[in-house]
Amino acid sequence: MSLRLFLATLQFMTRIPVPERWTQGLALDNYERGIIGFPFIGLIVGVIGGVIFTLLAPWCGVPLAALGYVLALALVTGAFHLDGLADTCDGVFSARKREQMLEIMRDSRLGTNGGLALIFIVVAKVLVVSELALRDAPMLLMLTAASVAGRTVIVLLMYRQRYAREGNGLGNIYIGKVTGKQTLATLAGGAILTLLLGQGAGLLALVISMVVVALLATYLRRRLGGQTGDTLGAAAEVGELVFLLALL
Repeated sequence: MSLRLFLATLQFMTRIPVPERWTQGLALDNYERGIIGFPFIGLIVGVIGGVIFTLLAPWCGVPLAALGYVLALALVTGAFHLDGLADTCDGVFSARKREQMLEIMRDSRLGTNGGLALIFIVVAKVLVVSELALRDAPMLLMLTAASVAGRTVIVLLMYRQRYAREGNGLGNIYIGKVTGKQTLATLAGGAILTLLLGQGAGLLALVISMVVVALLATYLRRRLGGQTGDTLGAAAEVGELVFLLALL
């Protein structure tokens, strides 16, 4: 993967400023090759969140530092994945037909189910991160590994999946487009990084996250007839939370 493609992927997945001249001329059709860089995007995002937690913890205590970590991730990513989680929950739990679910997910307004999902994921992350810190876990390493895991498992909703909507969308850049080699390279990259950061416990937590997200992919495919950009964001959030839970 070229540096230009990695920077374009970083720009796509986060709000980290990347000079336009560094990514200029790269067609959207090439973006699916950037999937193997997702674990390293997670590494960058995770380091930022982990550093925020580490700096805040001695000053304002573990719970508020954990909240600061969650908010830092939201700011760095532009709440990209949180938005996908909320939209997915609004649609899937609406008890409507498939077409209506997809229309609800496209609606920019936040519904009750999406609001509850956001509250749950934020509170759950704050509580789990706080518990990990109380157990004297190496927090910078573990929080970085969680972001790596969350972005690694997304590939499970891309490989051999179909795009649920008619026409094109942001998710359609990747869904059904990534190859088996790219999928293996992404999972291998994520596994190596989590092993280096979290040792055996980190690798086991990644495997558990992969199993849960694979089950989530199956459920969403049955409910929606495929995947969307929103379900990719939901998978990242679920994968990250499951990884942190598995560390406990």
